[in-house]
This record gives sequence, C-alpha cells and structure tokens, in this order.
Amino acid sequence: MNAFVEQVCRGPRIVAVAGHFGSGKTELCVSLAFALARLGRNERLALADLDIENPFFRSRERQDALEAAGVRVYSDPFCGRNGSELQVISAAVRAPLEDEGCRVLLDCGGDAPGAMILNQFRKYFRPGQYRLLCVVNPYRPGSDTAGKAVAHLRAIERATGLTVTGLVANGHLIRSTTLNEVAAGWTFAQEVSAAAGVPALCACCMEPLAADAAARGIPVFPIGMYMRESYLDKRV
Repeated sequence: MNAFVEQVCRGPRIVAVAGHFGSGKTELCVSLAFALARLGRNERLALADLDIENPFFRSRERQDALEAAGVRVYSDPFCGRNGSELQVISAAVRAPLEDEGCRVLLDCGGDAPGAMILNQFRKYFRPGQYRLLCVVNPYRPGSDTAGKAVAHLRAIERATGLTVTGLVANGHLIRSTTLNEVAAGWTFAQEVSAAAGVPALCACCMEPLAADAAARGIPVFPIGMYMRESYLDKRV
C-alpha cells in the first residue's frame, strides 16, 4: 500500500483538502478517492465537492467514474447533472459527515474564501477527528515562496478556525512535468513545513515518474490526470 494512502486509512475518517487556486486540490482528492476505492476495504467512501468558487476542475465532473468505483459523490442539489453552474452545495453533504462508517474527502475551493465553506460543518471537526491537508505548489503565483505559502496556510486556518495538519507537495507543470519539478515541489514543501511547523506528508507525482522519484527518497503519491479533459483539453 502507498505510504500516504496508508496514513489516510489509519487517520481520521474526515479529510478536508485546501490550498491555493490551481495548486492541484481536486486532482489530489479524485486520485485519493480512487486509490482508497481500489483497496476494497469494508468501509463506505464519499467525496464532497465543496468548491463554490471556481467552475473549472470540479470533482463532481468525475461523478460517474467515481461512483462506478464505489465512491459516493456529493455536490450541488442536482448532483452536477443539470448542466448548470450553481454555486450552492446540497444539504445531503451532511450525510457522509454524520455516518461514522464512511470515510469522506472534502474538496474545498481555493484560498481562504473557498475554505470558509467548512465553517458550516464546524460541528463535525472535533479535535483529533479530522485531517486538514494543504496542497502547496511552488509554480503557482501567490504561493511561490515559503513565506507566501505559510501566509496562505495561516489565512485558511483563520478563515475556518481549523488547524492544517499536513502538507502535500504538488510541484508540477501539467504534462510538461519532469522529475526536477517533482523534486523541487518536495523541497519546497519541506521548507514550508519547517516555517509553519506542519508536517510534509508526500509529493504528488504522475505515475510514469513515480518510481524514479521514490528512488530519490521522495515519499510519492501517484496522482492521476483525471481532470485535464474537463477543461484544458476541451474542444469547442
């Protein structure tokens, strides 16, 4: 089992993912959901798309594939199926949060404003009963230095009243990503970790680069490219 996936399995069942716009939160959530589903464990799985900030790269766009794999997807009141871009969340999102037998991933919107939606679910975030991950990507303007990334992380904490419990590195240049970008992303996450006092857990990496990255001693989580077709590769 991948070490990061094992950490998630052994940790709190509620995992929220936040970070800067374009850092790779949704790709991480969708990839992690599929990875958990492949384990075939005797637990229910859910992914809640809480992004009401950005109409692109929404995990709800992969609802059919996720649910075919055994992951229940929650999003807007129409379950993302009416073609609209409603910036609302269904009240049904509370169902997996209240289900003690369900492991749930929460895909938040970008930056502190996007993460603020977690406030309406505050009662489920008891100390030690949740994990809040922050994705850090040195190739995104606004979070391209350790200082900026820490300030961004603290802004998320202030907006939500929650504590970021782990960092996930996602240094990438989309399909132009090489091992150098993955390594740089991991080094960057370690710098942010030292400055913020938050552990760096893993580095996201496309499958073809995973073995070489691991050989360099980088704790890798192989990530998919599930969301590319939904926006960057669309043909009009």
